[in-house]
Amino acid sequence: MSVGSPLPHDAAKLHVTGQARYIDDIPLPAGALHLAFGLSTVAHGEITAMDLSAVRAAPGVVRVYTAEDFHGHVPDCSPSLGDEPLLTSGEVQFIGQPIFLVVATSHLAARKAAKLGKITYKELPALLDYDAAMEANSRFEDGPRIYGCGDAARAIAEAPRKIEGTIEIGGQEHFYLEGQAAAAVPQEGGDMLVHSSTQHPSEIQHKVAHALHIPMHAVRVETRRMGGGFGGKESQGNWLAIACAIAARDTGKPCKMRYDRDDDMVITGKRHDFRISYTCGFDDEGRILGIDFLQLTRGGWSMDLTLPVADRAMLHADNAYFLPNARIESHRLKMNTQSNTAYRGFGGPQGVLGIERVVDHIAHTLGKDPVEIRQLNYYDEMVTPTAGDGVPEDHVLSLEGEPTSEGSVEHVDAHPQHAGGQLTPRGKLTPYGQEVEDFILHGMTEELLKTSDYAARKKNIEKWNSENPIIKKGLGVSPVKFGISFTLTHLNQAGALVHIYNDGSIHLNHGGTEMGQGLFQKVAQVAAQEFGVSMDKVKITATDTAKVPNTSATAASSGSDLNGMAVKNACDRIRTRLEVFILERFGESDVTWAKGKVHFGVHEMAFEDLISLAYMNRVSLSATGFYKTPKIEWDRIKGKGRPFFYFAHGIAITEVALDTLTGENRILRADILHDAGASLNPALDKGQIEGGYVQGAGWLTTEELVWDAKGMLKTHAPSTYKIPACSDAPDVFNVNLWDGRNREETIYRSKAVGEPPFMLGISAFLALSDACAACGPNYPALNAPATPEECLAAIGRAKA
Repeated sequence: MSVGSPLPHDAAKLHVTGQARYIDDIPLPAGALHLAFGLSTVAHGEITAMDLSAVRAAPGVVRVYTAEDFHGHVPDCSPSLGDEPLLTSGEVQFIGQPIFLVVATSHLAARKAAKLGKITYKELPALLDYDAAMEANSRFEDGPRIYGCGDAARAIAEAPRKIEGTIEIGGQEHFYLEGQAAAAVPQEGGDMLVHSSTQHPSEIQHKVAHALHIPMHAVRVETRRMGGGFGGKESQGNWLAIACAIAARDTGKPCKMRYDRDDDMVITGKRHDFRISYTCGFDDEGRILGIDFLQLTRGGWSMDLTLPVADRAMLHADNAYFLPNARIESHRLKMNTQSNTAYRGFGGPQGVLGIERVVDHIAHTLGKDPVEIRQLNYYDEMVTPTAGDGVPEDHVLSLEGEPTSEGSVEHVDAHPQHAGGQLTPRGKLTPYGQEVEDFILHGMTEELLKTSDYAARKKNIEKWNSENPIIKKGLGVSPVKFGISFTLTHLNQAGALVHIYNDGSIHLNHGGTEMGQGLFQKVAQVAAQEFGVSMDKVKITATDTAKVPNTSATAASSGSDLNGMAVKNACDRIRTRLEVFILERFGESDVTWAKGKVHFGVHEMAFEDLISLAYMNRVSLSATGFYKTPKIEWDRIKGKGRPFFYFAHGIAITEVALDTLTGENRILRADILHDAGASLNPALDKGQIEGGYVQGAGWLTTEELVWDAKGMLKTHAPSTYKIPACSDAPDVFNVNLWDGRNREETIYRSKAVGEPPFMLGISAFLALSDACAACGPNYPALNAPATPEECLAAIGRAKA
């Protein structure tokens, strides 16, 4: 069996031996040129003068571009609004904005020359924080976006108890090991071949074609692999690819560009930072009755992907909890900083952290275990059987209540009740009206509490804290219910191309990109499974827009779901042809494919022998495949519908130790139980879970982005920006997969595993909050990232 086997990453040996080829490793023809941007040094201002004579005279410089060279039609790099000109000539919007482009004979020559530009500015007031942007009404939409259900204001007013609070949530640098890079090689007839480190080859193709004023069929984009992406290569690679293509067209020579780390961090966008304020009404048991969220997000200078990121933050404001009366207000603010962009979870983590703070605050207010409050507020776990899952139509349970015009369901009781085998759906509807049909966190939580020995450890930590005034320990528990699908519905599609050569070897391509997550191996396993052959029979080559067109970005945790199904569809087409051939040739219709053999009736034939015979009989051994995600219907303006095909779940328990004199801390232990459905590859999935947890914990603890008063990013190198190191992972790290299948018809009933585990790192933040709370009677209101300085401030709030 190929699917479900814990096989290693397909390029693991290439990675560890240094043989894996990235953009900067691709040999280019002689005479290749190198590019670098000249960057703005003010956050907001008008360019009053620009002297580039020293740049043009610098050694190795071949050409220098400014916006004027495009005669009023500066190529656009934006993935959305068309508000990101390749080069600016009038007004600069952030420190690091490209103003001119240097083309030189070497990377070093281009970078040195780019430093020689003399630009003077008339500085203008810069918007650098939420309050200033709100006061200036600087935003990407006319007003706030509001989603919700019920009557939050009334529920809060009538609730027995109420809390209010605000949490500041910092951004996060992607810090992919391979920086942004691209190369363009001019072809005959004005065509262009682009090598790009991108999660979205089709967008690169589209933007390059637009910049060169040629049709998309004249641009071919190839991506073999990335050295990490995390969302940072979903749109940010447009700049480099466009610049290289223009220079290659004009000079007739191959052109390459890569950002050095400092430039990369100064130019590119980050995870959106948020300020989330909340008012919550709840009862004496801790059940949430009404909640009102205000989400402010820093979009940066251009729109990029801010709107869908902010939308998803709203859609995950419930996380795992049923909110009968909710109001979620979101402001997407325009400021003079880097344009923030996609990042693993795509706004979901910020929304999840907001509600997790609320639940934690409720538990502290009531003096109860936060786990108890979480379980009390969980969505109902009962899954209604549906026909098609082996259940007859007349055995399908119905739901009580009827939808109202507002998308909620009316019932006399606002909370889930079981009666006569039926389920009141009031405990299953999200604030945006999607029914949660696959909630499994009740059982997962109980399982993890047991296997992690949570109750005993909690008592031991309470005893430790009572006896140790300096070092405090804390436990944090965080669940996740993460929606899987692009919220922009048309992106939920994928294509594939499968060839079987007449020796029985299989070659396939799909629209997904490999960035270290193991997507290629998983999809190869699907093809091997479909034909019943060993993995050495299957090869996946570089993602290529000339082979599979109109691809969606490898994002939204959809890589395996979409591309695995597209490949299966292509394989099914070929198998059908082969089975028709077997029926016509041998008169047998019962065909099985396993262990490199094809069995039909009393016959058995090696796979490669069947393929050879089919080829000799002129059977087509090539097919395209296509898949589009079903059941999705979403209106982002109204905030109603079904934006997600299904939900993936997970839960983590983290133990930390905190030095109350210095704020220094470390993660001691993490226990994780994650829902990957029927895993395609348990080894790769566990790797994703471990990496996601550590990256999530890093976001909320050590990774601090700091801008000075003039808008300069001060943390723009590894020396000042602290990503987690190996030593930051917990010494005890227990990761297990939940044994279950996806109720929806995904590829072999698996579930996405790219983004959901990221939010398990929230448990580390909550554990630090717990440790701070042990220092005094007050709720510490810890902000993120929980750096040592922030932990000390929270300890002060707890003691005050």
